[in-house]
Amino acid sequence: MTIESRFNQIRDRVEAAAERSGRPRSSVRIIAVSKYRTVEEIEEALRAGVTEIAENRVQEADHKHRLLKDKELIWHLVGHLQGNKVKYAVQMFDWIHSLDSVKLAERIDRLAAEIGKRQRVLVQVDLAGEETKSGLPAAGIFENLEKMGKLEHLNVEGFMVLPPFLPDTEDVRPYFSRLRDLRDEARKREIVSGPLAELSMGMTHDFEVAIEEGATMVRIGTALFGDRPSSHPTVTQSGTLFQEERK
Repeated sequence: MTIESRFNQIRDRVEAAAERSGRPRSSVRIIAVSKYRTVEEIEEALRAGVTEIAENRVQEADHKHRLLKDKELIWHLVGHLQGNKVKYAVQMFDWIHSLDSVKLAERIDRLAAEIGKRQRVLVQVDLAGEETKSGLPAAGIFENLEKMGKLEHLNVEGFMVLPPFLPDTEDVRPYFSRLRDLRDEARKREIVSGPLAELSMGMTHDFEVAIEEGATMVRIGTALFGDRPSSHPTVTQSGTLFQEERK
């Protein structure tokens, strides 16, 4: 199958899931996760209708961002953000989904202020307690959210979750509904000034269930691009941002 045909199938499945949840198709954004994918594959996805791209690593995104700078794209960071990469992330990404500490929020805020930007972020919530995944625990989330909401160059737009991979997607549903409940409670408390409209949850395996539980952003990789390559390209600091840092 081509990327275009896969994307058409994904749109149909998103529309059906949105209808089941009583929402319009336009309420769900399809974000193409291009980790380890080539620029040529991304360009094919753009021709198919993709408008939003997500990367897991700042360094890999820098290379692609340079080559695709003339394209009308919205860039998302969905992987863990290290402190020494925040400067580059703020310059490159429209959205950061993986905000997982007040300390990181303060660093993003400071660096966004330096370039006159208000950085759109999602707070990553840890609902599974897996050691390999980051995120703020649900306990104390509102206190942390209140601190983040006071930062002047940060727009806290909603929550993100990475649930465990479970063969039966119905077993994943409680994680999505729990995230939605946390978001709804934060809204009631009016902890931040914005509407907390976004829920980034659901990937290739479980995005339909996530939409049924309220997802507004689904992060799709394999279903769009096909199986990941057996070998991953080596990413070097070749992009413009990293080059500027060395000068």
